[in-house]
Amino acid sequence: MDDKNLVFLTKTTDILTKELDSYELVEELKTVLGNYTTLKDLNVYVFDPNTSTLRNYAQNWCVIDEVLQCDIKDFIYKAYENIHGNDFVINDKAYKLPQNISEISFKIEKLFMPIVKDGMVFGIINIDFEENTSVDMEFLFLMKIFGAQISLKLQNIVLNEQSQINVEFHDSMKNIAKLIETQYELNYIVPLIGEMLDRFISDHLIYVFLKREGTFNLVWPKACKDDRVYDVLNNLDEEFNYTLTADDKIGAFPLRTDDEITGCIVARSTIEKLSKRDIDYLEQLTRQAAATINRANTYSTILQYATLDALTNLNNRRQFETRLKQEIAITKRQNNPLCAMMIDIDFFKKVNDTYGHAAGDEVLREVAATIKEALRESDIPSRYGGEEFAVLLPFTKIDEAKVVGERLRKSVEAKKITINKDEENQKDINVTISMGLAEYDGNETGEILFERADKALYDAKTNGRNQVCVN
Repeated sequence: MDDKNLVFLTKTTDILTKELDSYELVEELKTVLGNYTTLKDLNVYVFDPNTSTLRNYAQNWCVIDEVLQCDIKDFIYKAYENIHGNDFVINDKAYKLPQNISEISFKIEKLFMPIVKDGMVFGIINIDFEENTSVDMEFLFLMKIFGAQISLKLQNIVLNEQSQINVEFHDSMKNIAKLIETQYELNYIVPLIGEMLDRFISDHLIYVFLKREGTFNLVWPKACKDDRVYDVLNNLDEEFNYTLTADDKIGAFPLRTDDEITGCIVARSTIEKLSKRDIDYLEQLTRQAAATINRANTYSTILQYATLDALTNLNNRRQFETRLKQEIAITKRQNNPLCAMMIDIDFFKKVNDTYGHAAGDEVLREVAATIKEALRESDIPSRYGGEEFAVLLPFTKIDEAKVVGERLRKSVEAKKITINKDEENQKDINVTISMGLAEYDGNETGEILFERADKALYDAKTNGRNQVCVN
């Protein structure tokens, strides 16, 4: 092998050992090959088994079906089919070295080389040459080495990325399924499902609708201003299959029980079409979400007569509302003082996003235990919903309630909460709470009392959090 060939291979090796993004990698390979021969273009296409399409590695994995002219696309797909079991497709004919190549030198316009792992082709390298370029056997042997070098680099990148996608998909499925273990309130579960889907299907905006009295109501996120989303909802398939718009950029995936549609998840983009892979993932994730939501509805019906919250072991909201009516009646009759306390865990969403929902559940349990420890036997703590807690303080004036609230706030702030206890990344974290207080005025309803406490909680949060405010 002469010096020119050695220099070419050495420079190629240097490029492949760098930390480059996909575009930079292909551009540098073009440069080094362009310095060696009369190169016109170089592209790397990777086969996506989920969608049965070739994707351009350098162009953000875009599907070539969407960006290339039909005749060019068909030529590349044909070359990909013919490359299996061969070393090259030269122009439009497949070859193995050296059995069926007899020419010493010949004209070349296009050269295709396989990207291989364990003897299996998972992509193709496409090199276009300037007009009237001639190559010989030595050049083809050199290109075989060049292609093998690229294969080694790409198989690690592609397989790692695909493995990561699969891991994220199964994590999403598992996390959606786990929600029902500790939560049964739809207003808490649905936003979490929406956030999980939105993170996984990052190229599309995700909307979650629930059906009430025959109408789809948006429950996550707070707004949708694209009328096409509502149009596709109104044209859902009667057989409960997913529905796509004509441009394949909006897809509606119904949430269903055995005999009816209970809601819908919509994926929307103004740029990317929904690929076959996206559709497959969304179908499976929607089925899992539907099962979780349906179980939540069933559990909610069963548990509406229970008195304790399953996760925190505090009174649930239904029991809280019952006790509130009782305490208001006693307070009016006996003219005793009564205070209301609303508590919210600061930045709780960040805990879920950073450490996972299992960690969030552990934080809820530990904060609930701290609340219970800091109160008297006669006080009535409840889980109000999500990361909010409501507390009734009978026989308590507002100054006394503020002392209790400050003591509780400091206890939570000082407590170390161990998360991920059964995993290698176990760690201790701290959280804080914001609190609003209000004292019963002798005439108002229990609902108004807690509205005032909730207003004070809002003030505590807007004033910087980790503090107690009095209405």
